[in-house]
Amino acid sequence: METKKKIFHGQIKPKDFARALIAEFNHGNLQTQQTGANQALAIQISTRQYRESGGKTAITISIEKVPDGVAVHVGDQSIFGVAASLGATALAALRNPLSLITRFDDVAQDIESLKLSEKAWEVIHEVAASAKASLALSERLRRAICVYCDTPNPVGEPSCVACGAPLGDAQPTTCSNCGFVVSDDERICPQCKNRL
Repeated sequence: METKKKIFHGQIKPKDFARALIAEFNHGNLQTQQTGANQALAIQISTRQYRESGGKTAITISIEKVPDGVAVHVGDQSIFGVAASLGATALAALRNPLSLITRFDDVAQDIESLKLSEKAWEVIHEVAASAKASLALSERLRRAICVYCDTPNPVGEPSCVACGAPLGDAQPTTCSNCGFVVSDDERICPQCKNRL
């Protein structure tokens, strides 16, 4: 299961993700709607009101500029309409198995709709990869801050360039699952609860 929120570090903008999501999902039985400004956007993907087949579903993706990157949050998918449509198909099949023939489009659309979150993450990861953004800490943020004098030091430096204090525990890193910046002493990511 994908983490609901990830931080992609690198030269990327919220509108890069928004354009790709709209291009991928604004066709067929699905429609997209964008709200927000350049630094914080929301993309809602939902089934069209007058769709040809399948039940109703919707998902909202929040995209926000953060220092040296973009945070992406994929909300919970509303699947009650899809579940109702699949239930109606199952009930009709119990009454008359031949009725499945007339409901193939509904079943196919419902199965496709259940994969909406997964497909959204695929698009998000493709956009990040094409912009060379990743969950790893960006070069600018990759600094060890001395706990004694607050001087930023290059990662891997054994002692502070200003005061000479040891920097061993001050080396920053990110969660490999969601990209959240964590310290060396953290064993569980505060954002996604993944074991580090």
